[in-house]
Amino acid sequence: MWRYLRPMTISIDQIILVLGDQLTLGGAALRAGASTHACVLMAEVRDEASYVPHHKKKLAFIFSAMRHFAERLIDDGWDVRYTRYDDPDNAGSITGELDRLVAQTGASRITVIEPSEYRLRQALLDWAKSQSVELEMLADDRFIASHEEFERWAEGRKQLRMEYFYRDMRRKTGLLMQGSEPEGGLWNYDAENRKPARDDLFMPRPLRFEPDGITKEVLQLVAAQFPENFGTLEPFWFAVTAEQAEAVMESFVREALPNFGDYQDAMLKDEPFLYHSLVALYLNVGLLDPLQLCRRVERAYYEGKAPLNAVEGYIRQIIGWREYIRGIYWLKMPDYTEQNHFEAKRPLPWFYWNGETNMACLSAAIGQTRDEAYAHHIQRLMVTGNFAMLAGINPKEVHEWYLAVYVDAFEWVEAPNTIGMSQFADGGLLGSKPYASSGNYINKMSDYCGSCAYDVKKKHGEGCCPFNPLYWDFLVRNRDKLGGNPRLQPVYRTWDKLAPETQIAYRQSAAAFFATLS
Repeated sequence: MWRYLRPMTISIDQIILVLGDQLTLGGAALRAGASTHACVLMAEVRDEASYVPHHKKKLAFIFSAMRHFAERLIDDGWDVRYTRYDDPDNAGSITGELDRLVAQTGASRITVIEPSEYRLRQALLDWAKSQSVELEMLADDRFIASHEEFERWAEGRKQLRMEYFYRDMRRKTGLLMQGSEPEGGLWNYDAENRKPARDDLFMPRPLRFEPDGITKEVLQLVAAQFPENFGTLEPFWFAVTAEQAEAVMESFVREALPNFGDYQDAMLKDEPFLYHSLVALYLNVGLLDPLQLCRRVERAYYEGKAPLNAVEGYIRQIIGWREYIRGIYWLKMPDYTEQNHFEAKRPLPWFYWNGETNMACLSAAIGQTRDEAYAHHIQRLMVTGNFAMLAGINPKEVHEWYLAVYVDAFEWVEAPNTIGMSQFADGGLLGSKPYASSGNYINKMSDYCGSCAYDVKKKHGEGCCPFNPLYWDFLVRNRDKLGGNPRLQPVYRTWDKLAPETQIAYRQSAAAFFATLS
């Protein structure tokens, strides 16, 4: 059954489809709707909730944010037709829900912002071919760079380096610019942003919200409908409205931004959030505007409340990396998620789903992911991602895991980060070399190693940190693909200088560890 959230509009000629990651009041589809002869369709459907086994908190966040957004639309005068996940007549798919509403209303036009994921975009386009209604798919103007703009930038380039794209986005937006020159004389202050954190630093806590009645209903639904899904459901404290998300933004700028730059790469086992903003989930569903966020962060610098390295580093993540990743996704889909440069075939280890491993860094990152549906970018890249690449895990399985377990993960942003940056499965389209490291990097940037069952300073043999032999084993077994990389040639020269018995010890230690994964 439909849940009619306000009296039905008598005559409907337009259905405005609002998807779960398009919760922006000023979105293009709503702007294009004539509210007196249009209704809004929103639906919680099986196909979107289960194409990967999403974290329970991720499902609860999206469903609750959708329901709150629908209530806001009602307050603004919209006729909203909302299908809940457990509605008995729920068709189970977005296109099925469109079929039902078109049949009921006789609407002749469907308006929707282009879906952010290729899979759903294609499903809507295929559906429209067999319909007598017009499908109006609008560009998602919540992003700074259009598909066409990114394609023009990428045309003719052998390697698509984010840094040059980022500079164009700085010029386009004017963020941290003095005329044609970057603020402070440099485009990038990342060299200042690699300090390990100490556990005696003051750590701000992310802003938390008590679940209201709507969210409590959603938590009950998720607990009942998805009992076997990965992750801890409660306590649930995410923002679920634009007003709450903006409060999170303000809290971050005030409390954490000043130290964000220095410690953005640090990891502490008892501090899952450190100085990170935890707003990617709100950006990715439309509760926050990226340019507004960047202007707020920029203002903190000009008001003397945050240093340039923190502000530039944060803005780079939004208008640089986030926009760039989206461009790569649409440029390279639908085949991008099938990329497997190293021909890796090992299945994802069981402990990615329970955190039960003696490797303290992986246990901490996965355990945190289970409890919070969150880990920051270095935990994803240099712990879970680094291990998966070194161990030769099938990159598609790694991609599907990341897509499932993180509350901010939508394929457009997750897939290039995983396939390209984390796993180097695209062969170097995104990165100039793989993000591979031994245990030394993790030891430098975290406090994980001090409590680990393995010895990070032991290079091979029984009790050694698995990252140490896996690092060399990865490089050796992929030398045909990486040996010509100029950034790795010094590393290979180091390997070649090792005594033969040392080389054998590294490879044997790696083989012994792999035997424990089978």
